[in-house]
Amino acid sequence: MIDNAPIDERTLRQKLPVRAVLGLAPGPDLNWPRLWMLQHRELARLMVPRIACHAVGALLAAVMFFRFVPLPLLVCWLVWLTVSVYIYTQTDAQFLRSDKPALNGREARGHLVGSIMLGVGWASLMPLLQLVAGPEIAIRGLILGAGIAVGCVVLMGVVPLSALAFSGLLTIGAATGFWLAGSTEMIVFVGFFAFFGFGSIWIRAQDFLRFAIAETALVEKTHTVSLLLREFEENEADWLWQIDKSRRVRSASPRFAFAMNATPSELEGKAFFELISDDDWESGPGADSLRMLADHLNARENFSNLMVRVKIDGMPRWLELSGTPILGEKGEYLGYRGVGSDVTEQRKSSEKIAYLARYDTLTGLPNRLMLHEALGEAMEEARDMRRRCAFVMIDLDRFKAVNDSLGHQIGDRLLEQVSGRLAEIAGENELCGRLGGDEFGIVVRDACDFGAVDSLARKVIERLSQPYEVDAHTLFVGASAGSALAPRDGKTVEDLMRNADLALYRAKDGGRGVHFPYEPSLHADAEERRQLEFSLRKALEKDELLLNFQPVVDAKTEQVVSFEALIRWQSEEHGLVSPGKFIPLAEDTRLIVPIGTWVLKQACKEAMAWPGHVKVNVNVSPEQLVEPDFVSTVVDALTRSGLDPRRLEIEVTESIFLSDAEVARVALAQVMALGCQVALDDFGTGYSSLGYLRKLQFSTIKVDRSFVQGAAQGSSESLAIVRAVVAMAHSLEMKTTAEGVESEEEARLVRTMGCDRIQGFYFGRPMSSDDARSLFQTDYRELRA
Repeated sequence: MIDNAPIDERTLRQKLPVRAVLGLAPGPDLNWPRLWMLQHRELARLMVPRIACHAVGALLAAVMFFRFVPLPLLVCWLVWLTVSVYIYTQTDAQFLRSDKPALNGREARGHLVGSIMLGVGWASLMPLLQLVAGPEIAIRGLILGAGIAVGCVVLMGVVPLSALAFSGLLTIGAATGFWLAGSTEMIVFVGFFAFFGFGSIWIRAQDFLRFAIAETALVEKTHTVSLLLREFEENEADWLWQIDKSRRVRSASPRFAFAMNATPSELEGKAFFELISDDDWESGPGADSLRMLADHLNARENFSNLMVRVKIDGMPRWLELSGTPILGEKGEYLGYRGVGSDVTEQRKSSEKIAYLARYDTLTGLPNRLMLHEALGEAMEEARDMRRRCAFVMIDLDRFKAVNDSLGHQIGDRLLEQVSGRLAEIAGENELCGRLGGDEFGIVVRDACDFGAVDSLARKVIERLSQPYEVDAHTLFVGASAGSALAPRDGKTVEDLMRNADLALYRAKDGGRGVHFPYEPSLHADAEERRQLEFSLRKALEKDELLLNFQPVVDAKTEQVVSFEALIRWQSEEHGLVSPGKFIPLAEDTRLIVPIGTWVLKQACKEAMAWPGHVKVNVNVSPEQLVEPDFVSTVVDALTRSGLDPRRLEIEVTESIFLSDAEVARVALAQVMALGCQVALDDFGTGYSSLGYLRKLQFSTIKVDRSFVQGAAQGSSESLAIVRAVVAMAHSLEMKTTAEGVESEEEARLVRTMGCDRIQGFYFGRPMSSDDARSLFQTDYRELRA
């Protein structure tokens, strides 16, 4: 009935549009085509009384006027009237036969033709009588026409356009008759009568429309309620319950009996609380909810959506109950009735969702949210009891290497074992949880002193550092820890967790495998790091970066064969910043990618000023290698500088194979295909595997300075490692470079052990580009000549 708008009291009382009521054009809000169809069907339903009215009127006219009106004229009038009634009734019959729900404007106006024909027939009666029979007889015709007009209001008023057309023609006929008779004062009377007739038609039409609107809305609401009731009856989870004032079941519904695992007859007269509880209901798990239900029943008050834990046939269930008191005619209390549903499965789902919201799905430990809440409660309790609590943050040291080399499935199983060990260590005073990834946290509710927290952290590190057996793999991962005490190190949960994180960062930066407590100076370190990062982001724009070059010499001839390009940062705000400080920062923030690109281009450009046999070594970070356009960057640097690819040697460390190993391998293979060489730096100090040497044909293996210095000091292990690396490199047709040579004795030692090249302070410290060029002044003069 209504287009997307509910029927309300305002809609029923609003003023209906005149054009819409007349059927000339639809109005807003309501479904007017359907209303028009209801109007015309109501008019068609009154078809027989209308035909009878016209037939009786015509018969009376024939009897009253046949002596005064010529017979041919009277017969013509009766034929006109008969044809008009036939046309009119045929239209009504079509409406009764039609099953269309709506009526268009053209069809509504089409009904008007029959009304006009009938109106013309009756309107012509009084002028005709005035002309052929005189005023006295015409007055009789006026009386008959007035009766027909009253019938029009009653029988045709539901379709106002047709009724007004018919009544209007009767009014015109009556006024014409009085005008012919010269009774102008009677024309006023006719107008007065017509005014009330038209008003009655309009009121009748509006009343019918408002009734139709209200009736349709009621039908729609009844239909909706029926659908809801049918849906309710078909839903086995919902049922009706009723008890008397003695709390005994009355009129048990089949659904209620099904929920209670019984029949309606078995439930009738049974005590309600005996059905839903057992002997320990006052102290059992559902005691509080059952007691709340009893309180509502005792208070005789309405309740809704009350969750009650019950036992039905010994099985725990959850019911959701709503109820209202039953009152007699005099207001006396007769019992309760209400609606209930079994929400056990929904409750389980809610509990599972609540569990997942606070527990880690992999390890089963509390997650970050629950640790946050527990730490907040511990801090509040410590504040009230004037004691201290603590938060310990733990991070696994070599977990990423395991994850990358053996896969995430092995990594997940390793985390499960880590969580099991943490759960073993934690006592009643501690709550262990997983913060995410390989980070864990421990809330210490009562931290009597720092010694207890330090002892706990050391115990955790020692236990987590013991070997793990996962799918036939023996794995070693260490752990680092940072801690913060409340309220000394933080007044809020966020502050305490942030400060513990700062302490953890310091522990990892200081060698790993240790516990570091929070100190106020860490904030200064963090602020310094933040400021360094901000300045480093603008270092390229400000042209603050520069390159130094350290010579690499041939072990036999001691002639320079290459230079290693080493980046330096002369900051405007911080002065000369150590590479050990800003390189890790650049790698953490991925600024190493644009910085590494700059180094590669500048080093190739500078190498063009050296003799053709001297190479340039450029260190490349793993972050650069995994960039999709790394090879394009190398090509661009070579093209712009004009450097022969054979004079460029890329230096990488074993860490490139710990993340995206295949991507790094493909990139290096493409670089070697260009003609460039690749050196493996710091061999033996990282996550070493001889498989790396099989995957790529490195040109050079660089022996780390720690082994060189150990060998110089007589360390048998270092001597054995250096000899083994040299022998292996030579067998694979690779060169070896000894790093960190600082004295003549060390140079003599690595030369006797077979190293091909030597790099260190003994042959030259990192120098500026001008100093590097000065080593070849003689060669430059020869080239210029």
